[in-house]
Amino acid sequence: MAEKEIPGIRPYNAPAGGWGALKATAKAVQEQMSAPEAVVTLFRTNKPYAERSKAPEGFDCPGCAWPDKEHTSTFQFCENGAKAVTWEATKKRVPPEFFAANTVGSLLTWSDYQLEDQGRLTHPMVYNAEKDIYEAIEWDDAFAQIGAILRNTAPDAMEFYTSGRASNEAAFLYQIFARELGSNNFPDCSNMCHEATSVGLPMAIGIGKGTVSLEDFDHADLLLSIGHNPGTNHPRMMGTLHEMSRRGCPIIVFNPLRERALERFADPQDALEMATFGATEIASTYLQPKVGGDAAALKGIMKALLEMDAALGPAAKVIDRDFIAEHTVGFDAVAADLKALSWQEIEAVSGLPEQSLRKVAETYAKSNATIVTYGMGITQHHTGTQNVHQVVNLLLMRGNFGKPGAGICPLRGHSNVQGNRTVGITEKPSADVLQRIEQTFGFKPPSHHGHDAVAGMQAIAEGKSTALICLGGNLAVALSDPQACFAAMKKLDLSVHIATKLNRSHLLTGKHTFLLPCLGRTERDIQETGPQAVTVEDSMSMVHASRGKLKPASEFLKSEPAIVAGIAAATLPDSKVKWLHLIEDYDRIRDMIEAVYPDFVDYNDRIKTPGGFRLPLPPTERIWNTPSGKAEFLRMDGVMEDPVYADPNVLKLTTLRSHDQYNTTIYGLDDRYRGVFGRRDVVFINAQDLSDLGIEEGDQIVVETAFGDGKERRLDKVIAVTYEIARGSVGTYYPEGNCLVPLDYVDPVSGTPSYKSVPVRITRAAA
Repeated sequence: MAEKEIPGIRPYNAPAGGWGALKATAKAVQEQMSAPEAVVTLFRTNKPYAERSKAPEGFDCPGCAWPDKEHTSTFQFCENGAKAVTWEATKKRVPPEFFAANTVGSLLTWSDYQLEDQGRLTHPMVYNAEKDIYEAIEWDDAFAQIGAILRNTAPDAMEFYTSGRASNEAAFLYQIFARELGSNNFPDCSNMCHEATSVGLPMAIGIGKGTVSLEDFDHADLLLSIGHNPGTNHPRMMGTLHEMSRRGCPIIVFNPLRERALERFADPQDALEMATFGATEIASTYLQPKVGGDAAALKGIMKALLEMDAALGPAAKVIDRDFIAEHTVGFDAVAADLKALSWQEIEAVSGLPEQSLRKVAETYAKSNATIVTYGMGITQHHTGTQNVHQVVNLLLMRGNFGKPGAGICPLRGHSNVQGNRTVGITEKPSADVLQRIEQTFGFKPPSHHGHDAVAGMQAIAEGKSTALICLGGNLAVALSDPQACFAAMKKLDLSVHIATKLNRSHLLTGKHTFLLPCLGRTERDIQETGPQAVTVEDSMSMVHASRGKLKPASEFLKSEPAIVAGIAAATLPDSKVKWLHLIEDYDRIRDMIEAVYPDFVDYNDRIKTPGGFRLPLPPTERIWNTPSGKAEFLRMDGVMEDPVYADPNVLKLTTLRSHDQYNTTIYGLDDRYRGVFGRRDVVFINAQDLSDLGIEEGDQIVVETAFGDGKERRLDKVIAVTYEIARGSVGTYYPEGNCLVPLDYVDPVSGTPSYKSVPVRITRAAA
C-alpha cells in the first residue's frame, strides 16, 4: 500500500549547509532586500571594526553568539545569519498609515510570521484605546509621558526586560537607569534559556560562562555535543565541527532527535565539497537519549569511568586523581552516589544501553583534552542547574579545565545575551558591583534581589508590578504559559517596547502603551560626535565592536542607547547621571563600564584591535572563585531530570526551533532538514510510539499535559509526523508548544522554564 501523502511533509535527503543553504540565502535576499545592497551588507557581517588597522569595518551578526575564527575569509555569515541580517535590513516598512488601517484587535488575529514580515517600524507610536490603534507621537512627548508615569510608580512595581540583541552600551545604561530608580527587577532572555548555566557554573567553577576559546577546538581530542542543534541555532559552529571531523577528532552526539546538521554537513566555503555535491560526516557516534535522560546518561559515563579505574588501577590514569586532589572538593560524595546507582536505572531513564555508555567512557578515557558543548536540552529542565553540574563533574574527573583543547562550552543563543549579563543585566547584583556603581555615579543602588522573567510576569499577573519596559524581544510569546502572560500584559498601567519590528507582545496593550522604533545592528548610528560603534560579547567571552553602515530604515529612528538615555533624562530630571552627555560619544559609556567592571580595562583602546579582546576566565588558569577556593564536584541524587510519571502512556515533550526561525522570530514556514514545508502544526513522534497509540502519520491529534494537577493544558489542531526521535519522546515547535508549559514549571534553583520536559498524553482528535 502506498504511503499516505501529507501536505507539506516530505523527505529532505541533502546534507545540512551546501546548496540548500545557498538557495535559502538567495531567497531571503530576494524577499527582503535589493540584491546589490544585500551583497555588500552580507560581506560586512562579522568583519571587525578597527579604526587603527586596515581591516574592513563591519557589524556583528544579530543572530547567534558563535565567535569568528578568521576575519580574512571570504564571508563570515551562514544561512540563518543571512536570514537575520536581511530580516532586519529589509526594504519593507510599517509606517503610521499601517496602524491607522489596522486595529490592534485585527492584528492579533495575524500569525507571528505575518506580523514581523510587515517590515521595519518607522515612527514612535502610542496606543489609542478608544480607536484601538497605534498613533504617531513625537519622541520628546513619548519620553515625557513615560517619565511622568514612572515617577509615580513604586520602584519594585517596575520590570525592565532585556533581549540578548541589545549592545553592551545599551544594556549598561539600562541597568544604571533602573537602579537609580530603585529597581533590581531585570527579567531577561537568559532567564529562559541559560540561567541554569549562569547559576550552576559559578557554584561549580566560580564563573557563569564557558571556559573554552575557539582555538581550543583545534586542539581537542574529543568533543561531546549534548542537547543542541547547531545547524539551526548556532550555524557558524558547523564550520568548526566540519574542521574537527575532517582532522579525525571524534564527535559524540547526545540528542533525542536525529538532526541533519549533526549527521552530515556541506560547507558552502569548501569549493570542492560544493562542486562534487559532497558532505562531511559530523558525528562519529550518535546517541539518542530520551527527553529528560541526559543526566542519567552523564552519570552512566561517570559510573563507567569509576569502574574502569577500579579495574585497571591508578597507573591507567582513567581518573585524574592528581588534578582532583589539588583542584577540587566533593569527589568522594559524587563517587559514592555513582557507585550506588544501578545500571538498570541508568538504562531505564536515559533510554541508552549500558554498553553504549561504556564505549563513550572508553573514548573519553583515551582523550587528553575534551570539550563538552551543550545547549538548552540540558538547561530547560526541572533540574537544569543539576544537569549543568553533571557536565562539570564529568570534565573534572579527567582534569579537563585549564589546558588547551579542554573545557566547557555552553552554547548561548542571541548575539549578546552573555554580554548583557556581564555589564549588569541581573536581578542579583553583587555587593562590589553596587559599591562601584555608587562610587561612579553618586547614587546608592538597591541591594535586594529583584525579579527574573518568570517572577516578573507573575508579579504583573498579580497586579504587583504595573510598569514594563522591554529593551527588544517578544516577552509574552517567549515565556511559557501564554494564557497567563497575555492576560497579565493587558493589566499593565505602562508598557514600553523598544523594537525594530512589530510582534505579538506589542499588541497586548495596557493602559498606556508605547512602541519606540530603534536602529538595527546593520544601520549607521550617528550621534553628536559622529558615527558610533557598539560592542558585544560572544559565547567565548570575546568582546568586539560593531558598526553598521546602512542608511537607517527611517529618519525617525533612534539608537537603543539614545532611547534609554532619553527615557532616563525625562524620568529623572535631577539625575546624578549625565545621560545626554554619555550618548554623544559611546566611548564615554564604555569609560563608565570600565569604572564599574574592571575586567574591561582599557576598553576603548582594546576594541580597536581586530577581533577585540577576551575577558578574564579564571578557570582557564585553574583559579576557582568558589567559597572553597576549588572546583566543586556537586552531587545530584538519582537520575531523574524531571518528576516521575508512572503511567506508560505518558510521553515527554520537548519544544524545538524550526530551521526557518530564530527564537520567537519566524523567518518562514519551512523546516527543511526535518522534512516540513509550509506549516508548523506538527508533532514529531517515534514510529513505534505512534503505532502503540493506534494513530497514523498525518492524523490530527490532541496533545494534553499529564501533570495530574487538575489544570491540564491542550494543544489542538496539530498533526502527527513520524520522526527519528527517542522512544517515549515527542517534539513540537516553540513558541506554539508554550501553551503546554505552566508558568511556574521551572528549575527551582535557577528559575529556568522547563520547556523541554513536559509530560503529555496524545490522542487522535475527534472527527
